[in-house]
Amino acid sequence: MQKIDFDGTYFNPKDVLECGQVFRFKQYKKGYKAFTADKACYVYADGNKTAIESDYPDYFYNYFDLEREYAAVIEEIKKFDIPFLTRSCELGKGLRLLNQNAEETIFSFIISQNNNIPRIKGIIERICDSLGDKREFMGEEYRAFPTAARLAEKDADFYKTLGAGYRDAFIAVTARRIADEGIEHLYGLEAEQLKKQLLTYHGIGPKVADCVCLFGFGKAASFPVDTWIEKIYREDFGGTLKDRNKINAFFTQTFGQYSGLVQQYLFYGKRQNL
Repeated sequence: MQKIDFDGTYFNPKDVLECGQVFRFKQYKKGYKAFTADKACYVYADGNKTAIESDYPDYFYNYFDLEREYAAVIEEIKKFDIPFLTRSCELGKGLRLLNQNAEETIFSFIISQNNNIPRIKGIIERICDSLGDKREFMGEEYRAFPTAARLAEKDADFYKTLGAGYRDAFIAVTARRIADEGIEHLYGLEAEQLKKQLLTYHGIGPKVADCVCLFGFGKAASFPVDTWIEKIYREDFGGTLKDRNKINAFFTQTFGQYSGLVQQYLFYGKRQNL
């Protein structure tokens, strides 16, 4: 077990894990146990620092995006001179974009559509319990997120019994495709081409595709649009467009390479009733 200490000013575990970009975590002692693919860590606030304890320190250094200098990024975002965004950055400066396992992100966000976080977490947990390999961390057993090949062994009815609802076929069909094709060919694509390719997978629409681009493939110019973002667009940007694709274009054209982080800050700020 190794420990990483990091400046807590720009790394708040609660804000990072509970902002809707990830679903496999649980409260534990002073913080959280976080799970990704077949790995786990314990992350918690420790005075003015945030600590990560894990057997895979390099993996989680990258997972929590600790290489990026968020203080500098926030200063650049403030230059857009949008009061609500500036306030959101200040309040949510402990946010970070996670670099998640791409396969897991695809299935997690297929499950997330038209769903609430407790239910999403429950479905994912049941899938892991049923199909994931056993692992142990800090004296407790957990299950790895199953590979697409393992998911592909089950049909839609199996996922329905786990509570996936109408998403059952999405999981089964997409798992079979990824098991057959892999996803290696997706990594080298630019954000726009990656999104187009993701939209060809069963059960992936524009919002899910943007989430996968941002959280699974690190495409920082992606900007997922959901009901919260529509509300922000109308109330804080005075927007009149109704089509989510056009709203997405408005934000990505406005914020460019900072789109993904701006989306997270705006989402956070709105939920905090700024």
